[in-house]
Amino acid sequence: MITETRSIRHSPRTQSGMTMIELLVALAIGSFLIIGTVQVYNQSRQAFIINESIARVQETAQFAMDTIEADLRMASNWGMLSQGEAIEGRSLITDTNPLQLPTPTACGPAWSLNLIRPVEAYNNSYGLPCPSFGGPQLESDIITTRRATTLPSFPQAGTLQIQSSRIQGQVFSNGVIPTDFSAIDSETHTLLVNSYYVALNSELIPGVPTLRRKSLVNLDGTPTIADQEIAPGVQNIQIQLGVDVNKDNTVDRYVNPGNPILNHQNAAFIPDAQVITARIWIVVRGLTPETGIQDAAAYQIGDVTLGPFNDGFRRLKVSKTILLRNARS
Repeated sequence: MITETRSIRHSPRTQSGMTMIELLVALAIGSFLIIGTVQVYNQSRQAFIINESIARVQETAQFAMDTIEADLRMASNWGMLSQGEAIEGRSLITDTNPLQLPTPTACGPAWSLNLIRPVEAYNNSYGLPCPSFGGPQLESDIITTRRATTLPSFPQAGTLQIQSSRIQGQVFSNGVIPTDFSAIDSETHTLLVNSYYVALNSELIPGVPTLRRKSLVNLDGTPTIADQEIAPGVQNIQIQLGVDVNKDNTVDRYVNPGNPILNHQNAAFIPDAQVITARIWIVVRGLTPETGIQDAAAYQIGDVTLGPFNDGFRRLKVSKTILLRNARS
């Protein structure tokens, strides 16, 4: 038996790989893709930061405007009345506190009880008798509003309140409804007094200007003033008053606070002049400087021009004309 032996020859497999040129080309393409991805990411991130900064400034401006507007729009609302001269206990020219009511001493009785002036302002200066928090911003107006709560309140001792009917009203603070109103249709409303001003420094974010508000509050059974921070970033507020001088319920002119036609002690005083609208300007500044920002703009607001600041802060100017709902009634 013959056994046949065959030898099988295995030829080596041909192994192939990337040449140096192919490797360099792949690295170059990959590098371009990575660089492009990084650039897109950086651009997207920068756009997000810018949009967030713009949105934050816009939100601050809107919040500040809405807060001031709510008070201005309802100024001269005294419950069932809209005429401050019909309220007993209001400040008079000869006596700022005729009923000897407990009022905050820092700003004086007239700050709380000058109900004949539901909207009062100081032009480009801090004219309040009570001190500001951290120093006031130069060339910024002060806006004071006086009104009552829109909804009736329960009588509460230590709170300045107004009892009003359709024809008369009275300020009281002892929690007991005045006897003249016990037998007639009347309501109790709490007196609200707010003064808005811009402080140089924020209590929450040091180094940032801020909108603040002095408010009439009840503290431990005593009327007092609370100084509250409203909106960090507000750099300036301005107001002009729309005045009807001939009782035709239309604005005849806009004037700055302190205009002689509104001052009964001035020879130019117009007795029939009545404030029926208010025009507000607000300038808001970003909280931190931004790369690539150089604010060289001039901001014309009210009777002042702000800037150019030539700094890296983003700014926004907003304005609005507000109708005083109770001024014409």
